Amino acid sequence: MRNRGAGLSGRRFIAAVLAATLVPALVLAHHSFAMFDRERTQMLSGTVREFQWTNPHAWIQVVVTDDTGAMHEWSIECGSPNMMARQGWKSRTLKPGDKVALMMHPMLDGSPSGSLVSVTLADGRVLGPGGAPAPKTGNAPPPK
Repeated sequence: MRNRGAGLSGRRFIAAVLAATLVPALVLAHHSFAMFDRERTQMLSGTVREFQWTNPHAWIQVVVTDDTGAMHEWSIECGSPNMMARQGWKSRTLKPGDKVALMMHPMLDGSPSGSLVSVTLADGRVLGPGGAPAPKTGNAPPPK
């Protein structure tokens, strides 16, 4: 007769080995910031289209009008909702139609996306990205 317990233990062992080797690689890949130009900080001023309070990172979709009057939607990556909540963010901090001014590290490829450095709300409050507090200086002025 076959020992069913031994086969199950073997499968569990293989699953544990796979998890132990694959999960760290996925975590490292997830937390890469290589796509952002961390040497440059860019200011955007616009209107919130959507605030996505989701794991693993929150996102701000903001519509920006350029100098020619054309409208462009930007996707700004924030920290995790858990870390953002520790800095005063709430799921309803930003609502569609809110005016914001933000500082972000743009994408290296020039696409309309970036990593949040700080956001200045219409009431003058400045919030950081979630992983770190907002810088003391160099923040965007309140939106108009």
